[in-house]
Amino acid sequence: MRGADRQTGAMFSYLSPEAMVPAGHPLRLIRPIVNAALEGLSGEFDKLYAVGGRGSIAPEKLLRALLLQAFYSVRSERQLMEQINYNMLFRWFVVSLRRRPPTFSVRSG
Repeated sequence: MRGADRQTGAMFSYLSPEAMVPAGHPLRLIRPIVNAALEGLSGEFDKLYAVGGRGSIAPEKLLRALLLQAFYSVRSERQLMEQINYNMLFRWFVVSLRRRPPTFSVRSG
């Protein structure tokens, strides 16, 4: 089962990660491009995951984390996870995501 790609920034700090990343940081330009590309791949990700079962880590989060690993030359996945835990910039890029609210269709009967 595919995990949800939802925002959890408020759980870790009184300030949102969005507020802690400088306005002129280069990742602010890259993030919307990455999110648009991943949103376009969402249908393909859905096909790869089972309908039922235990939820996994969202593939979007995994791919964002791998991009950071490449951008910042982080040597291992363990070090990458350390950075995501301690570095608000990394957490903002991987974990925080503003999602559109779900749309529901109402059947008239």
